[in-house]
Parts: sequence; structure tokens; C-alpha cells
Amino acid sequence: MLPMKGMNPKQMKKMMKQLGIKMEELEGVKEVIIRFENKEIVIREPVVTAIVAMGEKSYQIIGKEEVRELLNIPEEDIKLVMEQANVDYETAKKALEEANGDLAEAILKLQEA
Repeated sequence: MLPMKGMNPKQMKKMMKQLGIKMEELEGVKEVIIRFENKEIVIREPVVTAIVAMGEKSYQIIGKEEVRELLNIPEEDIKLVMEQANVDYETAKKALEEANGDLAEAILKLQEA
């Protein structure tokens, strides 16, 4: 175990350099997104540190997270809404997202507009 208690930052940097570990805080990072199939974890205004050790680069991220659920809308559904409501791709997709994937609701809303 490394003796780190009471070590000042300058000593810590020197020791890490001797071990071949490089750390660099990344400036200007606005958000970090970790994307899964059905959700995203968004970290806004994060503090991101890049760490290189033994030729491998890793990132340490500190910040407040927000979890967003993602809605996967099949292409066939978008095409059906496009045809039925006589709208373009983006309009059909947006309507389906707002209707949580409900085809009938998306078509009706677009036909009412």
C-alpha cells in the first residue's frame, strides 16, 4: 500500500510520475453522455480527468447525473405515420416520440394540425 495520508499534491504528482502515471484535467467539457440501449446517463458540467497508466487511458468523471429513458421507435412505424399523415420523416418521428410510440395517437395529432 502506498503512503498517501498527509501527502501534499506536489508529492503526489511526483510519486505518480515515478510510477509512470500521467493525469490531466480536461478543460471545457460541457457534458458526458453514457448511452445504453434504452437509457442515457448525462453528466452536465463534469470535472473530467484523463489518466494514462501502463499505456492505457482511462477517464475519471465527477458531476451530477441525470438519467434519461430512451424510446426506440421502429423505422416501420415512422414510415407508416409518414404515409398516413402525409408528413416528412422528422415530423413523423417527433410525433411518435411525443406519443410514446403510440401510432394511432401520433397519426391523429398530425392530422388535426
